[in-house]
Amino acid sequence: MIYSLGDKHPRLAEDVFVAPDAAVIGDVRIGVGSGVWFGCLIRGDVHYIEIGEHTNIQDHSVIHVTGGKFPTIIGNHCTLGHRVTVHGCTLKDHAFIGIGATVLDDCEIGEYALVAAGSLVTPGKKIPPRMVAMGVPAKVVREITPEEEQMIERTPRKYGELKNQYRTDLRILKRDP
Repeated sequence: MIYSLGDKHPRLAEDVFVAPDAAVIGDVRIGVGSGVWFGCLIRGDVHYIEIGEHTNIQDHSVIHVTGGKFPTIIGNHCTLGHRVTVHGCTLKDHAFIGIGATVLDDCEIGEYALVAAGSLVTPGKKIPPRMVAMGVPAKVVREITPEEEQMIERTPRKYGELKNQYRTDLRILKRDP
């Protein structure tokens, strides 16, 4: 579902996939080739949200903002794994946020940086480009490997192909009475 709130209206590129049970509300911009998967909530009610091109927001993720203080800006070719929460932060191009991770207010995740599954990036933390951060609270532990770089590049392409299939082939079925 795509909702306006007062004079705040989502602006989605024509080929964006938004799953039928996802909610996109208010001042939200989503770029070409991106996908918002099942059960997601993207709420641009008290500040704006920008999601770049070819970015995938996987199932049950939540994207919100800090009213009047921090928007959420997500770059191009980013991946947010299942059940990710991002709040009032910036993710640079090719950032990869693992399953169940949380990134809080005023954080910045650098290009090709990887936040490991289940990690908590506490307010104001900056993760440099091409680094892996993990833990609660998240700490930078090392540079990404060549294999991780390939995964970071491959995942948005894979989800882009899947998004195209869902845009053309997804059908809602009714149960027999």
